[in-house]
Amino acid sequence: MTVELQISPQLRGRIADIARRSGLSETQVVADALENGHSLDWQETFLDKIAAGLEAADRGDFATREEIERVRKRYRAS
Repeated sequence: MTVELQISPQLRGRIADIARRSGLSETQVVADALENGHSLDWQETFLDKIAAGLEAADRGDFATREEIERVRKRYRAS
């Protein structure tokens, strides 16, 4: 089904930015909002958190050795 929407330039810009940052098409961004309830605010926050995590990892500030070992022990096969 094809649906045509009249949206503001500001909203169109937000959709385009989310699409660029996520690697999705603008159509996929809008479909995600409609089908899964992921508002544009939610999608922007999600992408911001991913970017912050990647930046922290690049700085080596992702997890301490102790935190990694704790997770390894927790999920290690017995």
